[in-house]
Order: sequence, then structure tokens, then C-alpha cells
Amino acid sequence: MIIFQILSIFNIAFSILFMLLYSYQVFYIVVSLVKKPVKYKESARTHRYAFLISARNEEGVIGQLCDSIRAQDYPSELMDIYVVADNCTDNTATVAAEHGAIVTQRFDKEKIGKGYALDYLLHFIDGSVGYDNYDAYIVVDADNLLEPDYLTEMDKCFSEGNRLIVGYRNSKNYGDNWISAGYSLWFLRASRQLNNPRTILGTSCEINGTGFLMHKDIVKRQDGWIHHLLIEDIEFTVDNVLRGEKVVYCHDAMFYDEQPTSFKQSWWQRQRWCRGYLQILGGYSGKLIKSFLTGKGFSNYDMLMAIAPAFFLTVFAMFVNALALVVVPFVDVSCFVPTLISVLVTLVSACVLFFFVGLVTLITEWKNIRGVRTARKLWSAVTFPLFMATYVPIAASALFKKVEWKQIEHHAVADTGELISNAKQTHDNAEDESPKDQFAMK
Repeated sequence: MIIFQILSIFNIAFSILFMLLYSYQVFYIVVSLVKKPVKYKESARTHRYAFLISARNEEGVIGQLCDSIRAQDYPSELMDIYVVADNCTDNTATVAAEHGAIVTQRFDKEKIGKGYALDYLLHFIDGSVGYDNYDAYIVVDADNLLEPDYLTEMDKCFSEGNRLIVGYRNSKNYGDNWISAGYSLWFLRASRQLNNPRTILGTSCEINGTGFLMHKDIVKRQDGWIHHLLIEDIEFTVDNVLRGEKVVYCHDAMFYDEQPTSFKQSWWQRQRWCRGYLQILGGYSGKLIKSFLTGKGFSNYDMLMAIAPAFFLTVFAMFVNALALVVVPFVDVSCFVPTLISVLVTLVSACVLFFFVGLVTLITEWKNIRGVRTARKLWSAVTFPLFMATYVPIAASALFKKVEWKQIEHHAVADTGELISNAKQTHDNAEDESPKDQFAMK
């Protein structure tokens, strides 16, 4: 009986701790529902921008991205596209050049990863035209697509003095399967329910992957790209928050990202993310705690919670519960059923929480999920808890396994007419409705 009592106390204490640590994100959700995203004023559109693309064997998608950049409703003479074909064995460099990019090639089997490729590309630019040739640099991935007004909206935000800006991350292939839908819901949540309220409340956002802008002075300060951990984007965010920079969210700068559909590739990618969080936790957590405790801003606490993600706490809780199930039959078999019930209640509670998070995201972003049948959208809310549950074994394996960067293959050449042409209209229409009205419609 004592093991059951200890386990019950542990699960209650864990739930309370979890709520205390992450309750502020519930407030973020409320803010995202009652406040409209920040709008930025019209700009003169005179800034010069360089798009940075690190591409490894991306001949199937790089051309479409370059075309979407060249189709921007921003003066073409004020933007250039740079591509580093990184350890490519296909025609990525040729295809990128054919679609209007300035291309350089990199071959380095020792220093592998996007961070090294970006550093190489930035030094290539500095050596050819100099960092000061551009006012800001925009990092996108080879599988991205941009709305035609993406750069115009980013320029509005940049013109108001913001030095680090992240856009609205949508998905090219939400409806492929439960894996791509899980990723898509998670990133839509990150945009609308995390970064959006952060900007409304005046705290710093988190750069997650791609679609972000950085002022030339930041590039000059670090002389290229100096972040080379397994998740260089989060490391870049944390480092800049510690330096007093603020990342701002531009809701109207929409871009599309391709999500993995293979569970094997998803496992590799998320295992790298989990290991990367551990790297950053080890290198930056002390600095973030110190900065927060010395009154240097709530962003430091927020970023600490971002690099100590909930699934690591969940792995620990699941380990304790599993251990209790193994030990109880040998100590007091009569307690096995109550212990099993306690474990199941914990699991069900976690599933309900993720279902709620996924459902709220689905409802608020319904009109921005393009080209997906209603039934599949609804089903994605049901499978979202399953997607999140797979993080438990992935995070557990990341604790012990050596993790290296592996390429995620991209093949989704989107129907841009369906994906982009009407997306902005539905995006704007959704913003004209109050969150209350959006809930009422569904």
C-alpha cells in the first residue's frame, strides 16, 4: 500500500509542478483568443534584403521556393536570393541558379549541419559584397513557400525598428497523414498561441526553424553564424535573448513548410531536437535563471521553459510510474490494480490536455489550413495526442543515444494556386472575425 500512496503523492505533486511551470502558457492562449495579432504600419519599402537558403539535395523543391521569392510584391532590385548547396550529390545548385539564385557550393564532411552551412554562406556574401550591402537577412529552408506579400509584411515590421522577426509558419502538407498533421498543429500553435501573445504582451518570441529575419548588425556582431548545436535556431534565440534582443512575431508574414510523413524520419528529427534541447539546457540554463532572477525580463524564464520542454518531465514521470508497476507485484500484489489505475489516469489526463491544445489550435487556425478536407482536419485533433505521446520514447532514447544531424527528405511540390492564391484572403477574413465568432462557427 505504501508504494501506491507514494505514487499517488508523486503524481499529484508532479501535476502541480507542471501546472506551476507552464500555467503562463494558458494565459497566452487566452490572450491569443481575446486580442488580435499586432498589425504594422505601411513602410516605404526601401530596405535591401538577402534571402539565405541552406540546401542539401533539394533539387525537387528549391526551384519552387526561389520562384515564390521572386514573385514577392516587393521591389525585385531590393532583394537577392543566396543558396549554399551543402554537400549536394544532385542538381540543387543548377536548379537554384536557373531559378534566379546566387549559388555557392560547400563540401565538408566534418562540419555537418545547417549552422555551418549558414556560416559559410554569410562569409561568402561578406567576401563578395559585404554584410552592409543588405539591411537584413532572411533565413528560409529549401522546402518553404512564401506568400506574395511575405517580404512586404516583414518590411513593415522591420521598419518599426524590430531587429529579429519571425513569421507565421503554415504547412504545405497538413493533410498527408497523422504525422504531418501533428507537426503542423504544433507549429501553428507555436505561431498563434505562443509567439503571437508574446508579441502582444511585449516579451520575446522563439525562432523555430525557419522564416525569420535578422538585422545586419546581428550578423556583423557574430561575424556570420556561430551557433552549431543540434538545434541552432533555438540556440540562436536563447543567445540573443540573453543579449537583450527581442524576437518579434509578424502574423501577416505567412510562409509554408513541408513536414515529414515517415515515422522513421520523424523519429530521427525529433530525437535530434530532444538532444539539442539537452545541449542548450546544459549550456544556457544557468544564464537564463540568473538573468530572470536579476530582473532582466520574463523572456528569460519563458526561454528556459522552452529549452526544458515538458516531454522530458513527462519521461521522468512515466519512468517513475512504470517502475512502480514493476515493483508493486513483488511487494503487495493487492495494490497492483490501484497503481495501474493511477498510471492510466495520468496517461489519460495528458492525452486530454494535448487534445484540448490541438483542438483550440485547429479551431482558431481552421481557415488557414488549406486544401484539407473537413473530416481530415477534425481527425487530426484526435491523432494529435498520439503524435505528442510518441515524444516520450523519442525523448527517452535521446537521453542515451548519440544523435547526429540527418537529412530530412523533401518531395512536396505544392499546388501553389490552391495553397497560396486564396490563403491570404481567408487569413485576413479570419482576422476580421472575433475569436468568439470563430468558436461559434465551428
